[in-house]
Parts: sequence; structure tokens; C-alpha cells
Amino acid sequence: MHCPMRKKRPTRNSDFSAIVVPSMHGSGYLDYTVETHASRSMKVMDEFRRQEMLCDLVLHVTYKEKTVDFKVHRVVLASCSPYFRAMFTSSFKECCASEITLRDVCPQVVGRLIDFAYTSHITVGEKCVLHVLLAAMRYQMEDVAKACYDFLTKHLEPANVIGIARFAEEIGCTELHQRSREYINTHFNEVTKEDEFFSLSHCQLLELISQDSLKVLCESEANSCKDFLSKIFQDMTLRKLPPAPNRGTQLIYVAGGYRQHSLASMEAYDPRRNAWLKLADMGSPCSGLGACALFGLLYTVGGRNLSLQNNTESSALCCYNPMTNQWSQRASLNIPRNRVGVGVVDGCIYAVGGSQGSTHHNTVERWDPESNRWSFVCPMSVARLGAGVAACGGALYVVGGYDGQNRWNTAEKYQPDTNTWHQLAPMSTIRSGLGLVCVNSYLYAVGGYDGRSQLSSVERYNIARNVWEPRASMQFCRSAHGVTVHQRRIFVLGGFNQHGFLSSVECYCPERNEWTCVTEMPVGRSGMGVAVTMEPCPGSLPEPEEDEDGAT
Repeated sequence: MHCPMRKKRPTRNSDFSAIVVPSMHGSGYLDYTVETHASRSMKVMDEFRRQEMLCDLVLHVTYKEKTVDFKVHRVVLASCSPYFRAMFTSSFKECCASEITLRDVCPQVVGRLIDFAYTSHITVGEKCVLHVLLAAMRYQMEDVAKACYDFLTKHLEPANVIGIARFAEEIGCTELHQRSREYINTHFNEVTKEDEFFSLSHCQLLELISQDSLKVLCESEANSCKDFLSKIFQDMTLRKLPPAPNRGTQLIYVAGGYRQHSLASMEAYDPRRNAWLKLADMGSPCSGLGACALFGLLYTVGGRNLSLQNNTESSALCCYNPMTNQWSQRASLNIPRNRVGVGVVDGCIYAVGGSQGSTHHNTVERWDPESNRWSFVCPMSVARLGAGVAACGGALYVVGGYDGQNRWNTAEKYQPDTNTWHQLAPMSTIRSGLGLVCVNSYLYAVGGYDGRSQLSSVERYNIARNVWEPRASMQFCRSAHGVTVHQRRIFVLGGFNQHGFLSSVECYCPERNEWTCVTEMPVGRSGMGVAVTMEPCPGSLPEPEEDEDGAT
């Protein structure tokens, strides 16, 4: 007599779950999963490893002339590490090798990673976490790396956060670096009281304090580092800091300019290597702009965007950070200023003269970096477009320029402490579109346009005697050129003359009273902003493009 199959109740225990599914023909099948099978299998494989059974690979781990051997199963390592998976499943010679050497990694750390591969368990602490994190990133064991930076994130404090942030940046641990920077930004006042803060180089300090998200509840709360910051900033302004490898070198930055239309490009020239660097473009094309360096950052002021389709004058103040190779905006001028003169006195930027449309300005504005505000100061005696502007001895000097009808040879000096202008002896030559720089307490007026032709002549102002005297002429006539000082030598870049836009760069030695042609700009132009500050952080720059023959 046929007995129908009884439906069995599903049976469950800690090892498996089962369910019986009847078929249409009265038969069924059993589908079950043993939930602990994987962990039990790994436990058995770990026992095999410890007893050196069925192992198919020996890892020789060499560190500081010491070697430790580990017998392992390659399938286990490959299952939790893309690094080892690629090694064992590709055409690498290690694919079939029975022995592999790992160099420059601590055997104790490798032992921890191997234990994790078999057990899914790892313990990290203060003494080993950085070493384990490095090895986990090297062998692409993401779960271990995450455990390490979770540990470090939970143990961030003012005394260690700068060191951890620098470590994370160096090894490319983006998430840990970001968390550390967020901690610094929100606990800045506590961080400035720790020894790590005072060990920062000037480049690292600039990068730290240039963050827009930095939170300082009250400026007075930073008193513990006030003297330190003041000394650093003073040294930067006076160019007293000794050069440091990679980041201590100062370059000549050239922003924007004009050649048939306004340009957005920026390059930097390294006189030591006679080489040009291509840097991040400005936000929009600009010519007739002023430029200066303040606390290691590069600022561009005013100018205009001139092309066949556009003629827009600018009131922008833009900041370039050499540490990040990025531009950012600051507070705009009160009025647009094309062909503006720029100088820095007592940590503030002055924007002098310029024009808006047919209006030529005699007004002057001052930007305070602490408040990020522009305010008008006492105006000049006359309007000046394309004037020479330079700071020297705590005063601002302005010479030459054009008011829409007259070109000037006059000079005047602004005293910030009294907010007054004082007339100086006039230059021997009328000049607009000239350059003015200060070297060894002398002012040098370089080139320009006298209403008839571009000039190659140079004259020097003796501040103590209030007199101008001639100096050696440049090799090329030029106006609307860039002029700056690098290592006590005057550099003149580009400009315009009767032959067109110039790409030549000349260098003047005050001791020898001699000009020398040193290089050519990548593109000849006029009306660019030129200033000197620290070289960019190499990590922020794009990889150089290769020519077809492989040369960069």
C-alpha cells in the first residue's frame, strides 16, 4: 500500500537551515546552507598553515638584513589581496614560483596580515598602527587599511593630528588625510598650542592657514602662535627664509597678458634651471592686471578681458596657492581697474590708479587680508594709468603713468601711517607702461612709452637724496612689460614695441650695471601680471606631456 510522503517541518540549528520543497511527482529535494561552513573551513586552513600542511608557497620577508619565512596557501592570500591575486594569476614569474621574497617590510607586520587573511581578525594599537596601515595599502588589503584609519581617526588629538595628516598625505591615504584636515580646521586653536605646529616649515604653515574652512572663534585665541606666525610672515615678505629642497625655491610667476586677445594662462620661470612651468589657468582671460605676492600666495588685481567678442573690465582679486596649484576668489575692488598698479606695504595690498572705460583713476584702494575688505585711502595728486608702483621702506612709491591726456614723469610717495601723499623729484623721462622695482633701497624705473616710442632707458631714484640718475639701457625697447626682482636682480619679461609683442627676458645686475638676455617666454605678450614667490608643490602639478620621441 502506497504511503504518501509526509511534509517534514524545516529543521534549523546553529549550523544549517533546510527546507523541503515537494515536486509535482511527489518527490522533493533538500536545499540547505551551512552558515558556519566558510568560517570552519578557514579555521581548518589556518590549522593546516600552522602545521605547515598543504602549503604551496614560502614568503621570505626581508627587513634590515633579517629574513623571516612564512609558509602559506597562495589561494588564501589571493582571496583577500588584489596585489597577491594579480601576482598569482597573471604572467608574472611569481605565478608558479614556490618561493617569493618581500623586501623592506617588517616581518611582524606581514605576520599580522597573514593572520587576518586566515582569521578575518586583526588587532592594532598605537605602536604598530602606522606600520600595519603602510603594509595594508602596499598589498591592497582594504579591510585592514580601513581598520587602521578608523583607529587613527578615533584617536586624533591636537598633539598628533598634524603628524597624522602629513603621514596620510605622503602615503596617499585620502580619507584619513581629509579627516585629519577637518580636525585641524575645527580645532585650530588647540592645535596651535602643540609642538607639532611649531615644527611646520613655512610652506606647510601656508598650506595649513590658507584653508577657507579654518575655524578660529576669535583672533585673540591664537595668541600662543602669534609671534611664530608673525616671524614667518615677516621672513616671507622680506625674502629672508633660506631655500629648502623642492619647496624653498622662488620662481617668477607670469599671469595672463595680451596677444591679439587677453590670455588666461599662467607660467612660472625658474632662473636656476632656466626652465618654465605650466600652471593652472586663471578663471578667465585677463590683461592689464597687477600682481603681487603676500605671505607666500600670489594675488592678481583688476585688469580686463579684451577680445573680438568681449571688452569687460575687472574688479577681481584672485589668489593663487602654489601649494595646491589652484585659484580662488577674494573680495572684489570697489571699482574696476584696468592697467592698475599694485604694491604691498605692511601686509596689505594697494591697488593704484588704472581706468574704467574713459575714466582714469587717481583713487587708491587698500585690501586687508584679515578682514578681506577693500577701502579707499587718500587719492593721488593726478590720475595714473599704467604707472610704476613699488613698495620700499614702509612707503608706497608711484611714478609716471597716463591720465587720458597727459603722460607723466612725476613721482609721489604714500605714507600709510599718516594717509598722505608727498611729491618727489620727477624722472628725467616721461613714462607710462613702465616697470618700477626696489633693489637695495633704490627705485628703478624701467622702459615704458613717452608718447612717441617705446623706451629701453632705465633710471634709478636715490631715496636718500631725492634724485634720479641714469643707468644702463635694456637691449630691447618695451612698454607694458613685466618687471620683478629675483635674488637681488631685476628681470624684465615681454612687453610691446614697434616690432610687436616681445617674448625676450632680460636680467639686470645692479652691481655691474649690466643687462643680459636670459631666455624666451613660451608666448610673447604684454600687459601681464608678474610677481615672485615660492615654487609650486610638485605633487600639485600635472604630469608633463611627452613628445613623440619620448622627451618631455
